[in-house]
Amino acid sequence: MRDVPVPPVAPPASAQVPFRRRWALLLCGALVLLTSSCGRGASGEDTGGALPGAPTGVTARAGSATTVHVMWNAVDGVRTYEVYRAGTLVEEVPAAERMVDVTRLRPSTAYAFTVRARDADGRLGPRSREVRATTPAAVADDSAPTRPGDVRGRAVDSRAVQLTWSAARDDRGVASYDVYQGDTKVHSVGGNQTAAVVTGLRAGTRYSFTVRARDAADNVSPAGAAVRLTTPGSDDGHATAPTGLRAASHRADGAYYLDLAWVPPRTDAPVTEYQIHLDGRAATSLVYGAEAPRDRAEYSFYAGREAGVTHRVRIRARLADGTWGGFSAERKVTLGAGR
Repeated sequence: MRDVPVPPVAPPASAQVPFRRRWALLLCGALVLLTSSCGRGASGEDTGGALPGAPTGVTARAGSATTVHVMWNAVDGVRTYEVYRAGTLVEEVPAAERMVDVTRLRPSTAYAFTVRARDADGRLGPRSREVRATTPAAVADDSAPTRPGDVRGRAVDSRAVQLTWSAARDDRGVASYDVYQGDTKVHSVGGNQTAAVVTGLRAGTRYSFTVRARDAADNVSPAGAAVRLTTPGSDDGHATAPTGLRAASHRADGAYYLDLAWVPPRTDAPVTEYQIHLDGRAATSLVYGAEAPRDRAEYSFYAGREAGVTHRVRIRARLADGTWGGFSAERKVTLGAGR
C-alpha cells in the first residue's frame, strides 16, 4: 500500500499573528470590554464618574388633608432634587432647599415618597428609601388655630438649634406645625409634636425663628413669638466668601459698566443669590435659577457715564440657611481705565 502525502494543514488565523501583535489585540479587546461595562449604565447612559448618592434622612408628614411635607438631608455636588410619589415625579427642588410641600393630594389617603438627587451634569442618583404618610380626613373648617405659645429655643451645637412651644388650640385639631427662619419655612412637624431641631446652620450666626400651627383644612395660625438665637463658635466669613474677584470696566452706548468675575464659595449647595456692594453700600443683587455657576461666575452692571471715577466693589453670597456669607476681597476699578 502506497503512502499518500498529506497536505500541510494551515495554522489557525490566530497562530499566524506574531506573538506581540496577538497580545496587543487581546489587551485591546479586554480594554474595550472593560470600557463598555464600566463607562455606561444599564440604560447605555454615560456615567462619567460617581453618581450622586441617595438622599438620607427622608421623612414625610401630613401637613393638612391635602398636603404632605417631605424633608431630606443634603447631598454633595447636587444641582436639584426630584421628589417622587409612588414612582411619579411630582416636585423638582433647587439644591439650596431640602424640603417641599407636596400639594393637591386626597384626604384620608396613604402616600409613598422617594427622593433622588441630580448632579450638575444632569445625571440622577439612586432613589432614597421610601417613606409613607397618610393625609387626615377633610373637614369643613374656616377657623385657624391659635398661635403657638411659650416658644423657646437653645443652640444644640454650632450648626443646629432646638425649638419648643406649647400646643396651639383648634376646634378640629392641629395637623402640623411649621417652623420659619425669618420669612422662610424651613421645617415642619406633626400636630402632636411641640419641638423641632433645625440643622444646617452656621457657627457664630444670629437667627430668628417663629412657629405657626396648621389645621387639616390648611388654615394657618398667626406666628408665635420670635425666638432669636446665636449659634456658638466663630465664623470669620472666609469659608463662605467668594474668592478670586476681578473687576474691570467697559464702555457701551455712551455709558460705563462694571464687569465682575469671581469663584463661588464652596458650600453644601450652589449659591443662587449674590449681593454686590459699591463704595460700601449695597448696589445691586444677582439671582440665578437652577443653573447657578459653581466654578466661575460673571456679572456686568451699569456704573455711570463719567470716565475717571474710581469705585470700590465687593460681593457676598446668600447661603442655603438664608444668611449672608462673608464678603470677598474688595477691588478698586476706575471707569474707562480697563483692568
